[in-house]
Amino acid sequence: MSLARLLLPRTLSTPPLLTRPLTSITAIMSAAKIAKLSEEERTLDLKPVLEAGWSTTEGRDAIKKEFLFRDFNEAFGFMSRVALRADKVDHHPEWFNVYNKVEITLSTHDCGGISSRDIDLAKFIDEAAAKMK
Repeated sequence: MSLARLLLPRTLSTPPLLTRPLTSITAIMSAAKIAKLSEEERTLDLKPVLEAGWSTTEGRDAIKKEFLFRDFNEAFGFMSRVALRADKVDHHPEWFNVYNKVEITLSTHDCGGISSRDIDLAKFIDEAAAKMK
């Protein structure tokens, strides 16, 4: 038996960082390239999202929208669907839920404002909400 195994508790025998796949250099570099939307992108990409019911927030560069569902179960199902996608694309919303109401705010913290990640997630969220009805 190794000395490390004798000295470390069983729960620490495998270093935590080695239990998950290491992040690739490409993923790290792509995260570093996230930028706020340019004025042109705001006109072309943000405008359709705003026309779909999203609005800008006061005091920060973010978009928000409120969704209403029949009941808590439907609202939670919607949130679960969004959570799975958000985790997959590594971009997580700020949200608030009371019974059948879900309020979502999107902003990219890495760049301090609205990015293409927010636009893409907003579009997915709208599609997910439409499928719930």
